[in-house]
Amino acid sequence: MTLYGEKRPPADDRPTVQVTAVTWPDDGPEPATAPSGGPGSGRRRVRVLLAAGVTGGILAAVAGAGAWAYAGDVPRGTSVLGTELGGRSRTAADRELRAELDRRAAALAAPLRISIGQRTAEINPAEVGLGVDVTATVAAAAAADAHPVSRLVGSRTVDPVVTVDSDRLDEALRKALGDEASAMTMPAITYQGTTPKVVQPKPGLALDPKRSADAVRAGWLAGRPVTVPLVESHPATTAEDLDRLVAELAKPAVAAPVTLRTDRGSVQIPPAAIAKSLRFTADKTGLLTPTVDVKRLRTALGNALLAVEVPPKDATVTIAGGRPTVTDGRPGQQLDTATLGRDVLAVLPKSDGREVTGTLNPTPAELTAQKLADLGIKERVSTFTTRFTGGMASSRSQNIATVAKEVDGTVVLPGKTFSLNGHTGERGYAQGYRDAPVILDGKLVPGVGGGTSQFTTTLFNATYYAGLEDVEHKPHSYWFDRYPAVIESTIFWPDLDFKFRNNTQYGLLIDTSYTSSTITVSIWSTKLYDSVKTEYGPRRNITTPKLIHLDPGPSCIPSNGINGFTQDAFRVIKKAGAVVKREKFTWRYDAEPRYVCGPKPS
Repeated sequence: MTLYGEKRPPADDRPTVQVTAVTWPDDGPEPATAPSGGPGSGRRRVRVLLAAGVTGGILAAVAGAGAWAYAGDVPRGTSVLGTELGGRSRTAADRELRAELDRRAAALAAPLRISIGQRTAEINPAEVGLGVDVTATVAAAAAADAHPVSRLVGSRTVDPVVTVDSDRLDEALRKALGDEASAMTMPAITYQGTTPKVVQPKPGLALDPKRSADAVRAGWLAGRPVTVPLVESHPATTAEDLDRLVAELAKPAVAAPVTLRTDRGSVQIPPAAIAKSLRFTADKTGLLTPTVDVKRLRTALGNALLAVEVPPKDATVTIAGGRPTVTDGRPGQQLDTATLGRDVLAVLPKSDGREVTGTLNPTPAELTAQKLADLGIKERVSTFTTRFTGGMASSRSQNIATVAKEVDGTVVLPGKTFSLNGHTGERGYAQGYRDAPVILDGKLVPGVGGGTSQFTTTLFNATYYAGLEDVEHKPHSYWFDRYPAVIESTIFWPDLDFKFRNNTQYGLLIDTSYTSSTITVSIWSTKLYDSVKTEYGPRRNITTPKLIHLDPGPSCIPSNGINGFTQDAFRVIKKAGAVVKREKFTWRYDAEPRYVCGPKPS
C-alpha cells in the first residue's frame, strides 16, 4: 500500500514516492494482546517512523533536484540555434544568443536563394531587413512549456524570432518576378453612347506580401533555397455578377429618361446624360459598385439646370475712372448634391416611376464684396499692348476681341494658377470663334480661333512684367515681328496652354481692352517691385528661309519667309533698388519658309 493511504491528493507536476513498511526481527513473539503503549505499539511506531524518515530523505533529494531544474529564467534543456540557453537568466541567455549570432554572421549575411514560380533569384538579407530579434527570442525561450521531469532530463528547441521588412522584401521579390506575375483583370461596365460595354473579370497571379514574409522568415536560417508562393486571386465581382449588373441596372438605366422635380419646376434627365454619369467603379478587390457621379450629371445636363436652379453670382471688380470698383454679387439656389446621386441611382433599374425629387438649397456666392475688397486690388501693376491689322471686320480681329471679353474681369486669388484653356474651354464655332490663319504642321492654314495666340502673348507679357510666376507657355515656331522675341506665347486647344500663378499675397484682376488695331491687357493688384525689365542677348544660329511652292487654293496662304535664330532673354526684377530675381528664357525659332501659291516656274 502507499504511505499516504488509498486517497491520493490532486495531481500536480511534482513526483510522488511510494514506501512499503519493513518489519525487523524482535526478541520474542508478540503477546496476543498488547496494552496501549506496549511493545507491539512501539514496533509499529518504529516501522512508521522508519517509513517517514525514508520519505523525508527522498523528498529532500527531490527538492534539491527541483531547485536545480528551476534555476534561471530559461528552463533547463532549452536551446536556440543549437545553443543551450537553459538555466540562464534572461541577460545571460541574451548574451549567449548574440555570441552565437556573431559566430554565424558570415552565413547569415550570405545571399538567400529564392524560388518564385519559374524564376530564381538571390536577395541580400540586410537589404530586406532580415534579422533575429534576440530579445523576443529569449522571451520565447523563457516561456517554453517544460514539465518538471522534462526540466531534469528532457530537452526542447525554440525557434528564433525572425524579423523582415515586408515592404522592402515585396519590392525585391517583384523585381525578381518581373512579368511572370499577372494582375487581375478588373470587371468593368462602360457606355458607348447608351450601349453598355463590359470587361469580363479574370484571375491574376501575384505575390502575397504576408505569405512571402512568412516563407522567408521560416526558411532563412535553414540554409536552403526558399520557395515563395504565388497566389491566384479572383476579382470579387464574378462574371455572373457582371451579367446580372448589366441586365438589372446598366441596360434599364438608359432605357428611358428620369424626371427631376423641384419647387421651381422639373427637368428631364435623358438616357445620354444617365450614361455619362452612371459609373461602375471596381475597388482593389475587384468589387464593382455602381454610383451616379453628380458632377458628371450636372455637366451632361448643362444649361438645362437653369430651368430649376439660380446660380450664385460672385462679386465683381471693374475699372471705372482709372480706379477699381467693386459690385456685390448675389446668392443662388442649387440642387442638394448630397442625396441627388443616391436618389437617381435608386430609380434607374425601374421601368415605371422614374421620378426623383430634388431639394434646392440656398447657395452663397464664393466671392463676396467684402472678400473682394480685402484682396488688395488697388492699383495697376503692369500693362502690355500689341497691334494687329485688318480692323474689326477681320475674322482674326474678332477672335482676339472674343477671347479678350471672356477673360476681362477675371480675379485670380493668392496662390492660385490661371489656365487660359481652363478658363475659356474649347474655342470653336459654337463659342463664337471664326476661321483665321493658324500655324499647323509648320505652315499657315485656315483654322478656327486664329488670332487667340496674339491675345495669349499680350496676357503673357502683362503677367511677365507684373513679376508673376510663369507656369506654362510655349513660343511660336516662327518669330513674328508684332511680338517681342522669346517673350511671347502661342496657344492651341487642347494641347498647348498658357498658365501663370499668382505667387503674391494679394488678389489680382485681369483687365482687357481693345480697339480696331490694338489689344491691351493690364494687371491690377498691389505693386511689389520697383521695376521688371527684359535684357536680351544677341541672336545666334541664324538660318534663312527656304522657298516652297504650294498648290494654289483656299488653303494656301503665301508668306515672305522669316529668318530663324536662337536668343536669350533675361527677366530682371528690382525691389528697393536691388535686383531680387534674374530669370533666363531661351527659345530657338525655325526659319519660316517663303511659301508661294503656285507651281515652280518652268
